[in-house]
Amino acid sequence: MIEKKKVYMYTRVSTAMQVDGYSLDAQKSRMRSYAEFNNFEIVGEYEDAGKSGKSVEGRPAFTQMIKDITDGKDNVSYVLVFKLSRFGRNAADVLSTLQIMQDFDVNLICVEDGIDSSKDAGKLIISVLSAVAEIERENIKIQTMEGRIQKAREGKWNGGFAPYGYKLENGRLIVVEDEAEIIRIIFDKYVNTELGINGIAKYLQKHGYTKLIRHTGKTELIAASFIKFVLHNPVYNGKIAFGRRKTEKVHGTRNEYKTVNQKEYLLVNGLHEAIVDDDMWALVQAKLELNTRKYVRNVDGRNGKNHLLTGLLRCPECGAPMYHNITRKKKKTGGHYKEYSYYACKHRYGIKGHKCSYNKQVSADLIESAVNEVIIKLVRKPEFADIMKSRINSKVDTVELDKEIAALEAELRRIITLKSKLIEESDALDPEDKHFERMKNDLSDRIYKLYDKIDEIEESLNTARKKKIAINTAKLEADNIYKTLMYFDTLYYRMNKDEQRELLSILINEIKIYNEKQPNGQWLKEISFSLPIIADEQLYMSLDNGNHVETIAILSKA
Repeated sequence: MIEKKKVYMYTRVSTAMQVDGYSLDAQKSRMRSYAEFNNFEIVGEYEDAGKSGKSVEGRPAFTQMIKDITDGKDNVSYVLVFKLSRFGRNAADVLSTLQIMQDFDVNLICVEDGIDSSKDAGKLIISVLSAVAEIERENIKIQTMEGRIQKAREGKWNGGFAPYGYKLENGRLIVVEDEAEIIRIIFDKYVNTELGINGIAKYLQKHGYTKLIRHTGKTELIAASFIKFVLHNPVYNGKIAFGRRKTEKVHGTRNEYKTVNQKEYLLVNGLHEAIVDDDMWALVQAKLELNTRKYVRNVDGRNGKNHLLTGLLRCPECGAPMYHNITRKKKKTGGHYKEYSYYACKHRYGIKGHKCSYNKQVSADLIESAVNEVIIKLVRKPEFADIMKSRINSKVDTVELDKEIAALEAELRRIITLKSKLIEESDALDPEDKHFERMKNDLSDRIYKLYDKIDEIEESLNTARKKKIAINTAKLEADNIYKTLMYFDTLYYRMNKDEQRELLSILINEIKIYNEKQPNGQWLKEISFSLPIIADEQLYMSLDNGNHVETIAILSKA
């Protein structure tokens, strides 16, 4: 007998009633049925009621489950969740938690989404869907910000604590004179003395100036950071600014963010009283600009450069995969060396007895950017979306299968009813009847044959049901891939290089190039896709002079 795999079941609800169209009991029932069908044993159930999924913080049951996994408490193989959104809504948290689980050989199964992180592309799909969820949240955030933007346009304070020098009364900024005195000294010293930001902070400290502890600070000390904040804040000039700073994700990271000052932002006259006049404000901003030194950080990406198309790019002569290489060439002027990144045929040096005469070096930057650009153009074409949708729909038609299942179930009910009647007849036989034994044997034979028939129908029914589950699972996977493609141009540039490489390797079967660089400077000739949506067929795209999609076609792989 095959030993059952042990699993944990996790549920999270933001309300006590309904989530995603399924009640909590319905979600649990669905997961238990899935576990039973797959011969899983649920050895632990964890539930966070009324908890948000935007982060793992504040979810005690979730935290305890991860601790039990890392402690090896029950030696589980999977964590079952109803949908990925129940596991988490923050991409960085989802992926980091999943990595912790997989470090202990525990994978995630999202029953309704049809995702299994132990299977090929499972983790990538989780990454993509988590990113999609973040994009959707960002869209909602943009919509909710419209009210704040309108409020700023009207010159009203836009929420939050009042800046130092003001207090809030009925939603309006009112000058606090004791605090405003310090603000005026800061502006005056910056314009009319040689003191810089640090010098002004030391001057105020030396002369006994302190700031009252407010919500915006925890110390009376007037630090240089406070001086800098005051000098740059247009609220002291009677203005309301919106969008001066923006939080952006650090490129190449999953959960690191930085605050970036924006050159362009909304700036209007506020309804509040200014603490410094326009002339003083203008003089301060001019001096700040003059004293600002900008440093440009040169990042050498040589060691971190990933080879996106290795194995996907094919030699136009022998068809072998092309590999990535870097060479250093000396400039004609100056005598300096410059690195050149390129792809070349793996057999051009006769490796392992194979020799190819194709000795061209294809610029890595040129071909990689061309592939990215073409895919983005492709997925934006309406006919591409139509092809994907039509293939998904054609692959998931279960009408005939549903009819077969219904017919088998009806036949099974009929046979079971007949069997029950024969058993009743057998039980009703008169032992004193001279034909009792013969009738008993006849009925027993008929009942025995019905049992064989029941076994046969149940086996067919089980096969049909498994086939339907497989088709529906494929449909879910196809929908996930479809969503990935439709969001491709946004998602692709949110991924790091490793994720980009993995995504391309899943979506692309091979990339063909021209023998020679084309007059327009392009090498790219054709891309063939190998998508889970099209299991037994292949989608390819040929190009006309590398500029636009000429043909999108479905071909049989055979």
